[in-house]
Amino acid sequence: MNHWLLKSEPDVFSYYHLEAAPGRRTVWDGVRNYQARNILRDEIQVSDLAFFYHSSCKEPAIIGVCRVTRTGLADPSQFDPASDYFDAKSDAANPRWITIEVEALRALKHPITLKDMRKDSALQEMALLNRSRLSVQPVSAEEWSHILHLAADNGHFHE
Repeated sequence: MNHWLLKSEPDVFSYYHLEAAPGRRTVWDGVRNYQARNILRDEIQVSDLAFFYHSSCKEPAIIGVCRVTRTGLADPSQFDPASDYFDAKSDAANPRWITIEVEALRALKHPITLKDMRKDSALQEMALLNRSRLSVQPVSAEEWSHILHLAADNGHFHE
């Protein structure tokens, strides 16, 4: 199993929106970066776990944990002319934008802020602190456990 970090702007779609979604699930739509798309398409697998990160807000932070429930999905927003993420060049038979479905598992007891992560020597190699613009990022097993420990979850995730 791999671990990931998924970024979303909380005023657009927050972790709490995910918790309130039908079945606590949603399609992770609107990714329009080819590197992030390739991760969604080629690397993320069903049952992988991901941190849900609130970005572009007053206090960016890891807020919750979600699980990947489906992969290889055509991002529906690419076909919706009313969507900000519409892509007129994408073909339904061979979609340009591939995504995943995620399910909310639980909010962290103590969200981990970007400010706190930057101060933590154990997280200095984390992709978020080095390639922060990418909306889908890998998280190492060590980083995953360390962040859960910081969140008072004792380094382990139990459903």
